[in-house]
Amino acid sequence: MELIPAIDLRDGRCVRLLKGDFEQETRYAADPVELAVQYRELGARWLHVVDLDGAKRGEPVNLALIERMRAAAGVDVQMGGGIRSRVSLERALTVATRVVIGSLAVTDPEQVAAWLEELGAERVTLALDVRLDADGTPLIATHGWTRASTLTLATAIDHFALVGLRHVLCTDIDRDGALTGPNAALYRDCVARWPAIAFQASGGVRDVRDLEALAAAGVTAAVSGKALLEGRLSSEEIRPFLRGA
Repeated sequence: MELIPAIDLRDGRCVRLLKGDFEQETRYAADPVELAVQYRELGARWLHVVDLDGAKRGEPVNLALIERMRAAAGVDVQMGGGIRSRVSLERALTVATRVVIGSLAVTDPEQVAAWLEELGAERVTLALDVRLDADGTPLIATHGWTRASTLTLATAIDHFALVGLRHVLCTDIDRDGALTGPNAALYRDCVARWPAIAFQASGGVRDVRDLEALAAAGVTAAVSGKALLEGRLSSEEIRPFLRGA
């Protein structure tokens, strides 16, 4: 399993939200460009960058800053936030190795399927971010996690698997930024059901034991932001999970 550091951007600053809530924001003093370089020096090959301003506006906002981060660190960038049209997709692809598409996978699945076929599975990651209903069924949320849908995670994956879906970033929203531990059971179920999909787990990582639990669950990657920013994971602990170390 590979650890992918996450950097969330808002107003040009490095921030973290609690459960995707813009009213529950923590700002960090770290400069985003310097932080990207720091993660690369630790051995990160990829960065997961979220344009929170873009997610709120519906189109990317921080592309110039993300390009500076990418150029300074010399890493591949997986970038999401506001990619909801062909224009925003093309703009994001000038900066990112892989784009992350979330809301549009629910609101216009045929368009997203066409992009997957056109661009190839290695250029697109689907962000299928979920809240569990009363029965424990994962339901996908959209528009920066502000809107609920009735689309199940299983239905979405089955649909896009038909057009070659390879990368899925799955976040249990209620654990995101909460440092309550990842939903390892959710990811174990996903890996067992769709072994051809490379799952990225996000939300809840607190310490190295959580990374070990996710590795045991069989995910391809773990995306972590807050635990790294707050020093809960030491350089020695994360080095086995950084492919460039």
